[in-house]
Amino acid sequence: MKKIFTIIGFIILSGFCFAQQDAQFSQYMFNGIYINPAYAGYREQLNVHAFYRNQWTGLAGSPKTMSVAVDAIANNGNVGLALQLSSDRLGAQRNQSVYANYAYRIRLNADGTSRLALGLGVGAVQLGIDGAMLNPNDFEVYQPTGMESTIVPDARAGVYFANDKFYAGVSADNLVSQYIDIDRYAFIPQPKPHYYLTAGVLVPLSQDILLKPSFLLKDDRGGPSSIDLNAFVILNEKLWLGGSYRSGIKLYNKDYLQKELSKMNSAVAAVQVFPTENLRIGYAYDFSIGPLQQYSGGTHEISISYFFNKKNMRMLTPRIF
Repeated sequence: MKKIFTIIGFIILSGFCFAQQDAQFSQYMFNGIYINPAYAGYREQLNVHAFYRNQWTGLAGSPKTMSVAVDAIANNGNVGLALQLSSDRLGAQRNQSVYANYAYRIRLNADGTSRLALGLGVGAVQLGIDGAMLNPNDFEVYQPTGMESTIVPDARAGVYFANDKFYAGVSADNLVSQYIDIDRYAFIPQPKPHYYLTAGVLVPLSQDILLKPSFLLKDDRGGPSSIDLNAFVILNEKLWLGGSYRSGIKLYNKDYLQKELSKMNSAVAAVQVFPTENLRIGYAYDFSIGPLQQYSGGTHEISISYFFNKKNMRMLTPRIF
């Protein structure tokens, strides 16, 4: 009986977190456009990138997320452009989004290896819920029996700085959709703004070995805050080996949250390889730490990128981030 209540409580908490949190990726560091529009054009080449994440395998209705992005530069590298499409599923919820991103990239030195980028993304989000997947509830007379959805406009903004050894960025999304009235869709959660702070360094250990520690801090002022601590060893610019530790963190007091709420920690093992000069393949496996580990088979995430104009890429500049 205790296990049954634990699972039920977890599912309720998962639904709450999804309503408040954007879909997360463990390999966001391989293409920052997913959390910051100012990252557009950062690699200074045409880049096609895709993610697929199957979270908490073994649990019915667990999150599944797909996303694809294309970004490039214009105006001699002073402008970055990116198009991003995403699809998220959690239980009966169905969300899709599309964003066009623009970044103005300011040169801070003569060769352009140090830049400050100001980014803006505009697009639309389709929020939906499949009522056929919900259990009937006599107390919810307006519960939908089929698919219910609405499309709302949205915007995101960010700032990103990078040089040869260091990068940092801050961003926010759902800046418009949070104000759109969707009350008539009682079972569709209202989008909330999310805030991201990330930074990392590149530390040479030898001629062919680099160390890249980084972190990502996430908050939405509604659900629990969280932090990702990451570290990767880069071997001969061809192989990345490393991982992350993700945990809840208390940044400030949130009296409205449930007391003694689990931090729901997890650890991530990840690898990234370059089988050719133009192709990158990444894989990450999330290990649940805590009560969830006895119910979930873990999380699988695959990413792939194809780079055009490889001859223009400077691997030992910040583009290795």
